[in-house]
Amino acid sequence: MHESIPSLVTVSYIAASVLFILSLGGLSNPETSKRGNWYGIAGMIIALVATAALIGSRAENDAGAFGALAIAIIPAVIIGAVVAQRVQMTSMPQLVAILHSFVGMAAVLVGIATDMHPGAEFAGAEAIIHDLEIYIGVCIGAVTFTGSVIAFAKLQGLVSGKPLTLPARHLFNLIMLAGTVAIGVWYMRTDAGLTPLLIASVITGVLGLHMVAAIGGADMPVVVSMLNSYSGWAAAAAGFMLGNDLLIITGALVGSSGAILSFIMCKGMNRSFISVILGGFGTESAMPAKGAAAAGDVTEVDVAGAAELLNEAKSIVIVPGYGMAVAQAQHALAEVVSMLRERGKKVRFAIHPVAGRLPGHMNILLAEANVPYDIVLEMDEINDDLPNTDVVMVIGANDIVNPSAQDDPTSPIAGMPVLEVWKAGTSIVMKRSMASGYAGVDNPLFYKENNRMLFGDAKTNVDAIRDALRGVAAPAGVA
Repeated sequence: MHESIPSLVTVSYIAASVLFILSLGGLSNPETSKRGNWYGIAGMIIALVATAALIGSRAENDAGAFGALAIAIIPAVIIGAVVAQRVQMTSMPQLVAILHSFVGMAAVLVGIATDMHPGAEFAGAEAIIHDLEIYIGVCIGAVTFTGSVIAFAKLQGLVSGKPLTLPARHLFNLIMLAGTVAIGVWYMRTDAGLTPLLIASVITGVLGLHMVAAIGGADMPVVVSMLNSYSGWAAAAAGFMLGNDLLIITGALVGSSGAILSFIMCKGMNRSFISVILGGFGTESAMPAKGAAAAGDVTEVDVAGAAELLNEAKSIVIVPGYGMAVAQAQHALAEVVSMLRERGKKVRFAIHPVAGRLPGHMNILLAEANVPYDIVLEMDEINDDLPNTDVVMVIGANDIVNPSAQDDPTSPIAGMPVLEVWKAGTSIVMKRSMASGYAGVDNPLFYKENNRMLFGDAKTNVDAIRDALRGVAAPAGVA
C-alpha cells in the first residue's frame, strides 16, 4: 500500500495545482471570485490530505507522524477560522500583511532546519544548488517577515505611517545587500554551519524592515501587493528546500501574480516599482514648498441638500475610498443606489486602482453589499465620461480625486492618475474634516466652485440621505 502512495500524491499535487490556477483565474473577476475561492479551498484540502499521506508513508510510526501533524494543523485551523470570522473588512489589509509575515518566517525556519538536518547527502553541483536554495530561501523569508510586520504595524496604526527617511538610507540598503552577497559566498564556500545563515537572516531582516519603514502614504497598497509577491517566492524557496513540487508551483503562482499586480498598481499610480522601494509618497524631499498648499473657501452642503442634488440628477457616479470602509457605509449606500436606480437614474461606481489600502478593497466591500457588478467600473472605463455626469459623490476618498496630481508638478503625487471628479456638474465630498489624505497632501478639489463638502461620519450621512430620499418624490417625468 505504501508503495503506491507516492504515485497517488503526485496525481493529487497535479490536481491541486490545476485547482490553484483555476482559483487565480476566478479571483481575477468579481463575478467569478466566489467560484475561485472554492477552487482554492478544494485544492488546499487535496494538498493537505496528500501531504499527510506522504508523511505517513515515510514515517516508521504512523500514529506518531499523524499525531505531530494534527498538533500543528488543528490549532492553526481553529485560530484561522476564529480570526476570519472576527476580522472587519477595514482590517483586511492588516490581516493580509501579518499572514505574509507567517510565510516569511516559515521559509526562514525551514531553511535553518534543512541546513541542520539535510535528510540526504549531496555532492558536487547538487550540493551547491542545495546550499543556494537554502540561502536564498532564508534571505527572502527574512525580508518578507520583517517587512510584513512593519506593514502590519503601519496599517494598524501601531507606528507612524510616515516614511522613515534616515540619512544616506539608500547607501545603507546597498551596504546590507552587498553584505548579504558576501556572506552568501562565505556560506557556499566553507563549512561554517549555521553562523553565516543566521547572520544573513538578521541582515536581510533589517533590510526588509528598513525598506518598508521608508515607504509611506499612498504607496501602502503597493507594499501589500509587493509583500504578497515576496511571500510567494519565499514559499517556492521552501518548496525547493523540502523537495515539494506543489509548494514550488503554488509559491511561483503567488509570487508571479503578486509581482504582476504590483506592476499594475504602480502603473495606476504612475510610479515605477523601484521608486516605491526607494521611498514612498510623503518623503521630505518630495514635499511641496511651504505655502504651496491649496487654500480658499469651501462650500458646505447638508444631508437634505445632498439628497436633493442626487434626486435631481440623471447621471450619478460614486467614488468610494477608505473612509467608506472605516465607516462601513457600503450596505446603506447599496440601498441608496437601489432607490436611485428605481427612479430611472444612471448610477455607477468609479474604482481607482489604489482606492483603500488593499488591492481590490473597494470591490470586495461593494460585492459584500450586493452591489451589481456591471455598475462597478474601473478608472480607465469611466474617467472620460465624468464631464457628462451630473453629480459625483466621493465617500471617504482623497488622494485618488486630487487635481494637484495633474496641476501641480511639485506635488508628491504629481503624475499619479486620478479620477477627474471636478469635471462633473457637481461633486459632493463626504469627509469627517478637512484633514489631508493618507499621502499627507492637501486637496484643491475641496475649494472648487462646483464642489460641496458634506462633513461627518460616512455611514451616518449615507443613512440620512437614504431616509431623505424616501421622503422626496422623484422629479416629474422620472419613473
